[in-house]
Amino acid sequence: MSDLTQFLRRDLPASIVVFLIAIPLSLGIAAASGAPLLAGLVAAVVGGIVAGALGGSPLQVSGPAAGLTVIVAGTVATFGFAGTAAIVAVAGLVQIALGVSRLGRAALALSPAVVHGMLAGIGLVIALSQVHVMLGGAPQSSAWQNMIDLPAQIAGNHSVTTMLGVGTVAVLVVWPRLVRVSLLPAALVAVVSMTALASAIGADVTRVQLPDEPLAELIRPAWPDAPLREIVVAVLTIAIVASVESLLSAVAVDKLHDGPRADLNRELIGQGAANTASGLLGGLPVTGVIVRSSTNVAAGARTRGSAILHGVWIAAFVLFFAGLMETIPMGVLAAVLIVVGLRLISLAQIRTYTRHRELPTYLVTAVAVVFTDLLTGVALGMVTAVVLILWRLTRSEIRRDERAPGDWLVTISGTLSFVESARLSRELGSLPPGAAVEVELHLDYLDHGAFETIKDWKAGYERTGGSVRIREVHDSWFHQATSGRLGDGKRTPRLIGSWSRWQNMDQQRRGAMAAGIAEFERNVAPMVRPELADLARDGQHPEQLFITCADSRLVPNLITASGPGDLFCVRNIGNIVPPHDTGDTSVGAAIEFAVDILGVTTITVCGHSGCGAVRALMNDAAGPDSSLGEWLGHSGVRFTDVTDEERCCTDNVYQQLVNLRTYPTVLAAESAGRLSLTGLYFDLTEARMYEVDPIRGETHPISVKPAA
Repeated sequence: MSDLTQFLRRDLPASIVVFLIAIPLSLGIAAASGAPLLAGLVAAVVGGIVAGALGGSPLQVSGPAAGLTVIVAGTVATFGFAGTAAIVAVAGLVQIALGVSRLGRAALALSPAVVHGMLAGIGLVIALSQVHVMLGGAPQSSAWQNMIDLPAQIAGNHSVTTMLGVGTVAVLVVWPRLVRVSLLPAALVAVVSMTALASAIGADVTRVQLPDEPLAELIRPAWPDAPLREIVVAVLTIAIVASVESLLSAVAVDKLHDGPRADLNRELIGQGAANTASGLLGGLPVTGVIVRSSTNVAAGARTRGSAILHGVWIAAFVLFFAGLMETIPMGVLAAVLIVVGLRLISLAQIRTYTRHRELPTYLVTAVAVVFTDLLTGVALGMVTAVVLILWRLTRSEIRRDERAPGDWLVTISGTLSFVESARLSRELGSLPPGAAVEVELHLDYLDHGAFETIKDWKAGYERTGGSVRIREVHDSWFHQATSGRLGDGKRTPRLIGSWSRWQNMDQQRRGAMAAGIAEFERNVAPMVRPELADLARDGQHPEQLFITCADSRLVPNLITASGPGDLFCVRNIGNIVPPHDTGDTSVGAAIEFAVDILGVTTITVCGHSGCGAVRALMNDAAGPDSSLGEWLGHSGVRFTDVTDEERCCTDNVYQQLVNLRTYPTVLAAESAGRLSLTGLYFDLTEARMYEVDPIRGETHPISVKPAA
């Protein structure tokens, strides 16, 4: 009964919202692909029902995608639509084989900068072609020709079609800013309003044309009369691009909700089955589509029922209300595609790739897709990505600092190979003669050529009266090279932060705070400085509020393998959350700031073994008149078994989760599906994390126990 209630309250309304968006997008994508308009609707129906039922991402919505428009248009031009349908069906079988082979995650190995650059290039190609249709003209055969002809098209066409197209773009841009009603998506409002306007003024414009008997007019696939090599290339292109786009969309959808995570191998099988069915029925290729999927999540969908049902609505609409769709002007659909295409060029992604120094890969891919073709563009993007990786792998940072007159510190970090030998010789050779020089090596790798450069410089510098001391941090490349063992043995990866060096830090053992800070600034700061600079510029955006004990043995970033900007932390005695309106506002202020201002999606309460606060509660060791006693009183814990310390610690975690729900801001966010609460228990002896059952308070390991 509860499942039925959830379906009626959540999935049914969400399916209607997605259905209303899918109709105009499916028609527009079919038109831009040079395919029959019915083929776009067939793909939308099959994508919703087949991929929705069989796929591994329950909340993802599949259908014809703008990202495949350029590929499909080229395939249709080469093989005809019947041949394209056959190619789509075979591409689906390839996807099924990839899923059965459990290669789902392998498809994600492609650089995101290449994928997003590809989509940006495709978006620009779509926009350049459809702007001609919106202006009342016809698109040319290439993006370059569309650009050349655009000025003349703008100057020579000012028809009713242009007016309707401009009005459509205006509605698509303005409507989401003015109206926050999920049941009235901008694409639907734009198409309906401009179609009504065209009918009201009796506009003589080209409109959607659908067959009178849709089922009888389905195009049967036919094996293309073309060389096998060309067919294989087309099949693999559609299969790979559709797979990558679907999997990237599934991963993105996972970030939008707290439900079950996507099974990427099952998703490939579901997408393959949908493509095979779509091809056999004369439809376009199917992929997971982030626009429809994100709308599905935002509309409140909870199960795959929403995606399946939206396909049913489209099928019913095509069979019984095709006449309504035939009133839609083609210029209006072209305007919708222009906006969809331009939105594939994400400024946020460009800023991200700029920060991570991957913008060249993104730009090369996008520009190459526009001016050559998709395969060439992706190939050039991958080559660019590899070149950038190789360039970074062979780069090192060399910094010279004069600590005192005649006392120099040279810090070399990164990968030091023979490629850097000339720059290394120049930097070391610029040191004044006769000084005391300390060379500090923070190296991931040292090859023999670079080693010889340092060794020869050291010998020559010392002959002129200078002194050189070489100190290695994190690894011993130089020492092993001196011993003739360069390259022997395995290496321990360098960690971000100073955790891996605790045992060897004399400053820490002596407890010298100033020495520890100096150690951080010298050894750790160079590694984390770029990330901290980004956080300083862009602000913090943590996904989790982490409430834990102030115990010095508990290090949140260490036990969660997180870094700067990941956790918004609250630490206090006993990881206590005083109930709302108890008079303590410190924890409450942090909760409200995290949920309302930072928008965290998870609040975690983490207790630990051997907690002194819990022991004090068990033994009534804190006097009621003391500050500690007053604080512990806020916990709300009443132990029934004071002999089982571990159970008392987990009971304390469970009670704090109960206390969290006394805060209105937590209740509101949790009810809206924007927030989840989690309880954890960390065993210090085992160095192992357990999850606290929110109902019974019992613990179970989060990960599989490693082998001894």
